[in-house]
Amino acid sequence: MNQKKVWHQTVEELRKVYPKVGVERLCGLFGKTRHAYYDKLWFSNKRESEQMMVLEMVKMMRREMPKLGTRKLMFLLQPFMETHSIKMGRDALHGLLQDHNLIIQNKKRYARTTNSNHWYRKYPNLINGLCVEESERLWVSDITYISIAGGFSYLSLITDAYSKKIVGHCLYKTLESIGCVIALEMALRNREKDTSLIHHSDRGIQYCCHDYVNILNKESVKISMTESGSPYDNAIAERVNGILKTEFGLDKTFN
Repeated sequence: MNQKKVWHQTVEELRKVYPKVGVERLCGLFGKTRHAYYDKLWFSNKRESEQMMVLEMVKMMRREMPKLGTRKLMFLLQPFMETHSIKMGRDALHGLLQDHNLIIQNKKRYARTTNSNHWYRKYPNLINGLCVEESERLWVSDITYISIAGGFSYLSLITDAYSKKIVGHCLYKTLESIGCVIALEMALRNREKDTSLIHHSDRGIQYCCHDYVNILNKESVKISMTESGSPYDNAIAERVNGILKTEFGLDKTFN
């Protein structure tokens, strides 16, 4: 607690105990002026007003995306805060949300969607140390499960590593490779540039099978795969899965 906050709060408390004593006299006990007291009071009221405005915006955003986290909120709130001359960093926003019990607690759930115990060729990792500086240079692929009544469906995603745009997707009833193939075909149809492209994935059978590899080879897309079972080897794809589940509600069970 800084010194300004201490003296100001103490004056507030003394005014309640000694209501007949003037503000100027009480401020003088701390070597402060009456003007400084009212400046501080105005600043505190202004800050509280700004915080209430930000909280109202957060609640409005959460109606659309109930699990929107602090980092994304900070990004989305920037235009609003600039318009209203509100200065608030991410730490301050996090503290404000924490004070009002608005921090999202992520639930970690895991389901096995990768089977790398197969005889298909496994490709080396081409993206270690790679710096991607434009779109359609690197695509990352992954599969995540979606809970439905009585079981699961499986969402195949292809994401552009630079723009973070999902360029191909398919929700399929089984883990067969056809779901991944449909997502890949969508991504290739939407391709806008004729540049050298790397496709990165785990070593799951869906990405190593002949149907999938043949399409990549036909389109002259380089094939890259993770070299271990760690999700950090395909971090962007894992992050996209996490965002869809924690912020867009795909962690629910659907009918």
